[in-house]
Amino acid sequence: MTERTGPGLGDAVREAAATLAAAGVPSPRVDAELLAGHLLGVGPGRLRALMLGDTPAPEGYGELVAERARRTPLQHITGVAHFRYLDLAVGPGVFIPRPETESVVQLVLDWLKGADWLKDTDRMQAPARPKVVDLGTGSGAIAGSIAHEVPGAEVHAVEYSEFAHAWAAKNLAPLGVHLIRGDLRDALPEHNGTFDVVVSNPPYIPAEAVPNEPEVALHDPPEALYGGGADGMELPTAAAASAARLLVPGGYFVMEHAEVQSGWIAAMLERSGLWSAVTTHRDLNGKDRATSAVLAGPSAR
Repeated sequence: MTERTGPGLGDAVREAAATLAAAGVPSPRVDAELLAGHLLGVGPGRLRALMLGDTPAPEGYGELVAERARRTPLQHITGVAHFRYLDLAVGPGVFIPRPETESVVQLVLDWLKGADWLKDTDRMQAPARPKVVDLGTGSGAIAGSIAHEVPGAEVHAVEYSEFAHAWAAKNLAPLGVHLIRGDLRDALPEHNGTFDVVVSNPPYIPAEAVPNEPEVALHDPPEALYGGGADGMELPTAAAASAARLLVPGGYFVMEHAEVQSGWIAAMLERSGLWSAVTTHRDLNGKDRATSAVLAGPSAR
């Protein structure tokens, strides 16, 4: 019989969770399990079954736990961010997609399926091959999810950062997304007035609002966080202007933002006279997470 030389998997995961909790990691038990599962190449269900037996802790587990305790993002350690149905390659230089953004994707999907088509437009059914663009795609989470879940869609994505563009290219190439490196403020002029949907999760944090979480403040690239100006609204405002330029009349725009910015963004869209059906949407935590609007027809513009 082989003698065990180290702690069992169950004990190791429990100890790791305690270490991560002491370091202030928000989800210590989950992260401890995900790190173990990453090394063993198994999912959560199989991991928990192994923890009940005499499986030893995987080699190198302690080193990964120590790295996570230093508040290195879990996704940088594993190289993967799970987003909806995708496993995205991520690492230094790209914004880690957040679970809250999954609800923004759902808004687009619902609209394309007809759930949110509005009675005051002449677009009463979704186009057979919808054309969608994601402005400021980062890792490609939004664009990739739409391409994966709406196989007939023609999906484009724009990213300014050289590093983020490289990660997006890796994630989006297998999904057939048309990715360009460009500025969301003036990208794709040759496609003006042709998109059915424009979606964006632009940088929107105000200049002086340094994030509390070390994983964000120290590891997410600043250009993916700060929206420009004291209120962080320069890039969100630019995204709305680009959406008005790129959409067909009756096209759908949805943008993620901070909870405190929802009123300002809704007022901006309504004031412009370019949009109808301006709506604020809450995420699963009940926070104002996104605002959508429909581009008015020529007579209203």
